[in-house]
Amino acid sequence: MSLQHVEPTSSSSTPQAADLPSVQLDITGMTCAACSARVEKVLKRVPGVADAIVNLAMERADVALNDNVKVDDLVAAVEKSGYHAFPRADDAEARRAEREQREREAAQEERRTFAVLIISALLSAPLVGQMIAMAAGLSFHLPPIAELVLAAPVQVIAGTRFYRGAFKALRGGSANMDVLVALGTSAAFFYSLYHLATLGNAATGHLYFEASAVILTLIVFGKLLEARAKRSTTAAVRSLMALRPESANRLTETGTEVVPVSELRLGDHVLVKPGERVPVDGTIREGTSELDESLITGESLPVTRGEGDDITAGTINGSGALTVEATALGEDTTLSRIIRLVENAQTGKAPVQRLVDKVSAIFVPTVVAIAAMTFVVWMLVSGDFESALIAAVSVLVIACPCALGLATPTALVAGTGAAARSGILVKDIQALEVAVHVDTVVFDKTGTLTEGRPEVTDVCAFDRNSDRLLRIAASAQTASEHPLAHAMVRAAEARGLELTRPAKFEARTGRGLVAEIAGQPVAIGNAKLMDELDIDHFTADNMRRDLENQAKTSVMVAVAGRTVGVIAMADQPREGVSDALSRLKHMGIRTLMLTGDSPAVAKAIAGSIGLDDVEAGVAPDGKAARIAALRKEGATVAMVGDGLNDAPALAAADIGIAMGSGADVAMETAGITLMRSDPAMVAAALEVSRATVRKIRQNLFWAFIYNVVGIPLAAIGFLSPAIAGAAMAMSSVSVVTNAGLLRRWKAKV
Repeated sequence: MSLQHVEPTSSSSTPQAADLPSVQLDITGMTCAACSARVEKVLKRVPGVADAIVNLAMERADVALNDNVKVDDLVAAVEKSGYHAFPRADDAEARRAEREQREREAAQEERRTFAVLIISALLSAPLVGQMIAMAAGLSFHLPPIAELVLAAPVQVIAGTRFYRGAFKALRGGSANMDVLVALGTSAAFFYSLYHLATLGNAATGHLYFEASAVILTLIVFGKLLEARAKRSTTAAVRSLMALRPESANRLTETGTEVVPVSELRLGDHVLVKPGERVPVDGTIREGTSELDESLITGESLPVTRGEGDDITAGTINGSGALTVEATALGEDTTLSRIIRLVENAQTGKAPVQRLVDKVSAIFVPTVVAIAAMTFVVWMLVSGDFESALIAAVSVLVIACPCALGLATPTALVAGTGAAARSGILVKDIQALEVAVHVDTVVFDKTGTLTEGRPEVTDVCAFDRNSDRLLRIAASAQTASEHPLAHAMVRAAEARGLELTRPAKFEARTGRGLVAEIAGQPVAIGNAKLMDELDIDHFTADNMRRDLENQAKTSVMVAVAGRTVGVIAMADQPREGVSDALSRLKHMGIRTLMLTGDSPAVAKAIAGSIGLDDVEAGVAPDGKAARIAALRKEGATVAMVGDGLNDAPALAAADIGIAMGSGADVAMETAGITLMRSDPAMVAAALEVSRATVRKIRQNLFWAFIYNVVGIPLAAIGFLSPAIAGAAMAMSSVSVVTNAGLLRRWKAKV
């Protein structure tokens, strides 16, 4: 029952062919793994369907299509198999309305189930009292007619749902848990009814009305607990959905108007008052405030945001009023992308679940066959019809395909939900499974292990005119997006220097840049660049080495073919990075940094924060090659980067972990996206992956043990039908409750 290590895949956890169009359906009426396996099989038979995944816990089907397939055909196929299907709405607001409607219906169904449970429990109580008295050696018996009066309403009221479910399943050509319950309780009830009709009061002591009534009551009780536990495991998506405000304060020329969020357009300015949720992804144009981003990033403390900062829909504004320009709406917001990512991860199916589905497909027929064999063997050995019947009934009611079907999806839903609440977004089940086996974590330096905001520390001009040197270098860098370029521009602006846009500009990857400023060629970079341009850099290189021995990144500046100075910058390690790396080592994971920086700077930083190893001077394309080499050596590699310029390396690793951006490229390339730039989140992501897979294994163990041990014990007569029914009810409850424990997981940061 171990989960196998799988190679990384770029596909999502919805149907396997990620490039194919897909349709999502909400499925109702499923009660066990046999049901979900049946629906999956039916959908795959529809012409034009490439693949289908049905998730029992989420009650959702994801269908990949080869050809043009009408959604009505998919719905009809599901309906014909005895279940109900509803296409999921495309619009976010419509989906939220659908979810709220389903939740209301689920709440109503729970209330009905609770009422049925109370009635069944009250009617069954005297029968249970009789069982206890008999077990205590007392000769107390209710009159046979009284047993019938108590048991018959239970058989009708509580049994109707199982008869209905069994009928639909059999009509659709399958057999599910309802079939087992209906067969077992009907056998006990109608055998007792036959005895009462033929023997009258002489049937006392030979009736099994209490077995049917108690079995139904216990199973209804189990279903109620299971429904509540399942609801708790899916709380993460509901929490995220609840973050979406329904209205916004749009600013107009005449004032402020309250409009539905769906009516907002890109570029609109909205007023976010203190205490309100931000309705859109946008940029703050006026105001400063603290925002609670905990349900987006997992960061517990409010974060100060001001003019020019980007903010995310769903975050809670603090004490200040903000004017925000909308830059993303509806399905394009970060929150909507997060919800889609979490939903897709939760509908995934582990390889071991495929085996479980195959077992579930033949589970009920196999159990019925075992029950029949049990009856025959007992009749041959003892010749006692009652003993044979009771043993067969016990086999029928203890068998539980529900636990098998719920074992993996409930753990997956709970684990990915808990991760999402801490700001860890898991792309799919494959990402979880690979993360469990990671033994090497490779880090990018800038923006990952360091703050990503280097500042100029030294401006060393050969002519001692540092302002002139900085003005030339910063002017050339105005066309660059590199963090070092921004540092030079900020330093020049801080000195009040007037910058000139370069007439020509060319970035040389891994080496630097060449530009033209005021008619003069300018080169800024490392020794490789100077060698390429045949520029003498002996003096500058010595100066650069001295600076880099102080953990400062330095570049040489040449004008008109002559080096004129060196500029040095420093990027501070992120707070807590040493503790984060120590946690990874404690987990038995090797840490490595790949950087394009010089060996001196890289080694100085690596030594200060406790990295196991470092490789410097590695160009962006070289990082992917180095990771491929590590994998070839047998390592299972996780690459941690910012999700933007590290995309090739993220894709080359067994699993990519994009840290702190939440950008589209991060979510597409990385198996795991961390919503805040905290190195401790890397260890947390691997920990929650291990916890989730461990919970899946535990659930599968208990699900199989219930059946592997319970069915033989029932067959040899060791378990009474009532105890067998209790065991069946509790098997599903224990599996779902065990999975629900994952909801308490929180990232230790």
